[in-house]
Amino acid sequence: MKSAKLVLKDGTTLLGKSFGAELSTAGEVVFNTGMMGYPESLTDPSYTGQILTLTYPLIGNYGITNDTRDKDKIKKHFESEKIQVKGLIVSEYSENYSHFSATKSLSKWLVENKIPAITGIDTRALTQKIRQHGTILGKIIIENSRASKPLEFYNPDLDNLVNQVSIKKPRIYNNGVLLTQNSLLASSALRPSGGKKRVICIDCGMKNNILRSLLSRNITVIRVPWNYDFLKAKIKFDGIFMSNGPGDPAMLTELHDIIKRAMDLKKPIFGICLGCQIMALATGAKTYKLKFGHRSQNQPCVDEETSRCYITSQNHGFAIDEKTLKSGWKVWLRNANDATIEGIKHKTLPFFSCQFHPEATPGPTDTNHFFDKFVEML
Repeated sequence: MKSAKLVLKDGTTLLGKSFGAELSTAGEVVFNTGMMGYPESLTDPSYTGQILTLTYPLIGNYGITNDTRDKDKIKKHFESEKIQVKGLIVSEYSENYSHFSATKSLSKWLVENKIPAITGIDTRALTQKIRQHGTILGKIIIENSRASKPLEFYNPDLDNLVNQVSIKKPRIYNNGVLLTQNSLLASSALRPSGGKKRVICIDCGMKNNILRSLLSRNITVIRVPWNYDFLKAKIKFDGIFMSNGPGDPAMLTELHDIIKRAMDLKKPIFGICLGCQIMALATGAKTYKLKFGHRSQNQPCVDEETSRCYITSQNHGFAIDEKTLKSGWKVWLRNANDATIEGIKHKTLPFFSCQFHPEATPGPTDTNHFFDKFVEML
């Protein structure tokens, strides 16, 4: 292992050793407190532009599994087509791995994806620093790495990250068959049997298990780019789903306008994570950046209607400003730790959203039935 260092924008420098790709990188340093699920976390598009700190002390011990796909051509064990983080920070990396399905080490997988990582960092101290002072920009510098010029700090909030991770052309997932864009208006292709409902799925960086969760409920999914105007395209659909994704939701003004017009149709709309924030912004509410975000698998959230508490998996850095919610809307779910909004719904219309991830991967499945709630509305 080569020597490496983590340099934070406040001047802090932490020394460690490199593994993965021998490249330097820059991004926003965030932390996740989950005890497992590093393959899923590393491939979550919501981490685009960020250097991920894993607080669990031993990482890599169960390796990386094979890269297989299900009948819908979706990767079974990963949340997207590639690793999405800019870099990885761990306390102790284990090159030796043991799992019945593992085919390679975490380091080898990182090399294949050209992602650097650093081990030997006091991740507990780093996490405490982020909690006290907020998320901070940082750089992983590899000793003797070849760079044409000094590496600058990178602030992902200044870029439209959703545009980077969203698909570029519509795709239709239907009974295990991936159809072409030419099938968008062909009702015979979209309803082959059983009268399946059609859902417009707005891809802002959608996790694979969200797609699986919808398809497993006998839904035809019409997956479209984040700024695709499906209303002008006159596509027939029964409901709208808005996915998770990275970055500042306020940047996505094209999508705000599309959802605002879609609400006039009064068809069911369900949003997760970034989709929750977009739902609020489309109605005229505001969002703000959290001090250090919610990134873990054990966030308690309370249903304001039933007082039931769910344990949830989360990965977001922005939240809805409760004071700006418009008439007709209400807080549905609230974080039990910091009282921030974790879900909103309309009082009379079939619009609802949650800030956390009911599809999990990784994490608890307490709220997987939210997908059933959406399907029942269609």
